[in-house]
Amino acid sequence: MIAVLTVGAVLILYSAVSGPLDRRSVTSAMAFVTVGFLIGPRALDLLHVSLESATVERVTELALVFLLFGDSARLDLGRLRREFGWPSRLLLIGLPLTMVAGFGAGLLVLPAIGLANAFLLSTMVCSTDAALGQRVVEDPAVPARVRQGLDVESGLNDGLAVPFFLVALDISMATLDRAVPAAVAREAASQIGWGVAAGVGVGALAGLIFRYSDKRGWLRGEWLQIFTLAVALTAWALAGALGGSGFIAAFVGGMAFGQVSRQHGPRVSYLTEQAGGLLAAIVWIGFGALAISRVLHDITWQVILYALISLTVVRMLPVALAMFHSGAARPTVAFLGWFGPRGLASVVFALLALERGIPQARTVLTTVTVTVALSVFLHGLTAAPLVAAYHRWYAAAQARRPTALTEATPTHMPRRPRRSHPGNPEEGLAVDAANP
Repeated sequence: MIAVLTVGAVLILYSAVSGPLDRRSVTSAMAFVTVGFLIGPRALDLLHVSLESATVERVTELALVFLLFGDSARLDLGRLRREFGWPSRLLLIGLPLTMVAGFGAGLLVLPAIGLANAFLLSTMVCSTDAALGQRVVEDPAVPARVRQGLDVESGLNDGLAVPFFLVALDISMATLDRAVPAAVAREAASQIGWGVAAGVGVGALAGLIFRYSDKRGWLRGEWLQIFTLAVALTAWALAGALGGSGFIAAFVGGMAFGQVSRQHGPRVSYLTEQAGGLLAAIVWIGFGALAISRVLHDITWQVILYALISLTVVRMLPVALAMFHSGAARPTVAFLGWFGPRGLASVVFALLALERGIPQARTVLTTVTVTVALSVFLHGLTAAPLVAAYHRWYAAAQARRPTALTEATPTHMPRRPRRSHPGNPEEGLAVDAANP
């Protein structure tokens, strides 16, 4: 109960001062990680919870499930398909190249972890976190097309990274005999296949039920939100029961539900996203208290070097290659490349790998923890000044050649609840001013 009391008090206090902290560029993740470390075993020692406990794993999993479902349900695929140029480059070219670059960096900087774990590590830290880059994707000083690219990439690359992570995890755990390739392929097919089947099945059926009930006025008040939350939970649980990935089910289920129900806004997904946000806040507290405190003695210069390379070269070079001949100016490519923060998905993957008992678990966990911790603070602290610098460049470039900038193309931003309207989902539609 002491742990629950402590976490509750932290959430209350942060909520009370969230406005002033936000204006001073202190993100929620920065605050929660810092406070978490202070209340952890290395300082006040108020959280007596094991990192390997089932509670920690379940809370972290559900946080990612709700956020994956909410992100994918927000996407209007029919509308986005017409504007998918930059996001498709970041996802279909940038993401695979990031995994390859991360694999190479792992072999170069951390050769002792071996081939399998180098690949596993690259899949764990390749996906970006939209929540850590929220200031960037919400600030109207950043052109809509740039914000859309980062927002859609962060919303989708977690789900796209899951199959690669699952395959890498199976390879890392396999013994070297002739049955390994078949076993890995079978497990990957099961995780992905049943995950997709559960997501499509639950999401599409729930979407049909929603449309039928909503058309007749049977859905009322808060049950709109509870309905969607239950869809995410059901898709995740069904996939687990079938032997598939609950994360893939949540990701695919959100898209299926959004497409069939024709609902893409906070009217139905507000509670799901807020539940994910609450659980994510708890995860960040636990990350500071448990993960960072645990790995302090295992941090080496090689781990720090890999983390820095992962946040810079491993991210920025693939983005530059992906955006080649896209029409984006060099400052835009650099901006897109830098703002790829690592966050919740990497933490979840690390816990799952730790629970499976992978070889070289301490080095892998330490590397993921340091990478995410550096990302939380480096991306959080640089958001405001780099947005201001980029806006100055964009304003000057637009004044010189207003019709020549690709970045100025009007585009649709996926709808998400505004932070300034946390209590009313009907008012919280963040649609770009150029395209209301």
